Amino acid sequence: MEKRILSYRRYIDELLKKEDVDWQQAAADHLVQIGFFQHERLVHLIVTVTFAILEILSLFMTLLSFDLGSGNPGLGCLSVLLLILLIPYIRHYYILENETQKMYVQYDLMRNKVAKAFPTPL
Repeated sequence: MEKRILSYRRYIDELLKKEDVDWQQAAADHLVQIGFFQHERLVHLIVTVTFAILEILSLFMTLLSFDLGSGNPGLGCLSVLLLILLIPYIRHYYILENETQKMYVQYDLMRNKVAKAFPTPL
């Protein structure tokens, strides 16, 4: 997904440099793609938050077990494994979030081009 969102945003950046484009259709198509990426972003937000909560709970249980003297190394391993998984999830969500925000700016630029091509009468 990372490769797709980055290549699509670059494609739109190149498209915005052109003048001979049907901006109304391009803006409509772009809005559909933004919807797809927003859905992907929401799914990854849910997954990332779930892993963050699991990491906090496992870390809390690990610290509590060592504080009580029973010291379960399995809980410590679980905390480390969840942290190892959480870091790439955060990175991926960060990319999705930032690229989607950039697409909003691209959409605004497209709408400005549509407004210039079809000015509203007073």
